[in-house]
Amino acid sequence: MWGNTDIVLFIFAGAAAEFSLNKAVDWLYFTGKLPKDPLGRLFSTVAYAQKIVFSSLTEANAAIDQITMIHQHVEAGRNAKIPDWAYRDVLFMLISYSISAFEVLERKLTLTEKEEIFTTFYKVGQRMEINGLPANFAAWQIMHEQQLQENLIYSCFSRDLFDQYKKHLGFLRYSLMLKIQALIVPIKVNELLKLGKGKPIKLVLTLYKISKKLKVNKPLRNLILPAAYKAQILSLEAF
Repeated sequence: MWGNTDIVLFIFAGAAAEFSLNKAVDWLYFTGKLPKDPLGRLFSTVAYAQKIVFSSLTEANAAIDQITMIHQHVEAGRNAKIPDWAYRDVLFMLISYSISAFEVLERKLTLTEKEEIFTTFYKVGQRMEINGLPANFAAWQIMHEQQLQENLIYSCFSRDLFDQYKKHLGFLRYSLMLKIQALIVPIKVNELLKLGKGKPIKLVLTLYKISKKLKVNKPLRNLILPAAYKAQILSLEAF
């Protein structure tokens, strides 16, 4: 799943939408890195997650510890602490969009497969010493829905981030991203961003799945990748 560039890109699209709505998104603006390079910032998050999933336990723990250290430096610079619910929200995004991206592009996951995804990121949360994590997938589903209702809001940060997405992606890629987001984000996220149903992209995805069977999908996909991030995106499939 995390070694498939298409799925990772869809995870990125979903996270890009929900990131913009999180009530703690101001933390990502504190360093100035997010508004300057929102795509790069999100890709770095995905890359860290991918590294954790595919590394040995020792290497994964080192990557997690590095993430924790980065956040501690930000907290020290702002003289405040990132709330536990904000950490949980990001972890929940990775679980949620791993599931929805795979199901849109491939097939429905079994309950056992979903529980495996949850367990992987639960271990990440434990290593980061995030408080209040749900104990199992069923508990996560309940807490995730509560989080969506309580921790998301459309703000000036939301508007600015989407302006930056459009600036960095260009109109056509930006429009494609919105349609993909409409397919994979939770209902609450869709409502706040007014993404619609994403119907036009369903036909495109059907044709793309046919191109995969004909093994011509990668050249087609690579044609629409933004040049500035092309090498970074293609490296995602190196695992």
